[in-house]
Amino acid sequence: PPPAGCIELLQRSGVAVRGKECVVVGRSNIVGMPVAHMLQSMDGTVTVCHSKTTGLPAHVRRADIVVAAIGAAEFVKGDWIKPGAIVIDVGMNTKPADTAKGFRLCGDVDFDAASRRASAITPVPGGVGP
Repeated sequence: PPPAGCIELLQRSGVAVRGKECVVVGRSNIVGMPVAHMLQSMDGTVTVCHSKTTGLPAHVRRADIVVAAIGAAEFVKGDWIKPGAIVIDVGMNTKPADTAKGFRLCGDVDFDAASRRASAITPVPGGVGP
């Protein structure tokens, strides 16, 4: 399951969650809330945000660890990412593209822009999920 996969990625990468500011973007019962609870159990300070959160970019900018699971293509912008943050993108979306299929897969985070600021970021596809 994706929440366990997020935690496994952090643990295998040697990321200490204790005392870190963790922002989960997405409040679903399938990914957002379970991963928030898991991060709390690891002594992270967790904020759960959603598409209607006031000042969402400011919340994300404070995060040492960002988990994006909002279900919207490239919703989290690169300039929202705190320099050096860890970004886990759980999203799996499609975006129109000039390909044979007419689309490409992308996550909930603008990967190109965010990867210039993050110390580590999961790709989509090939990160948490398939």
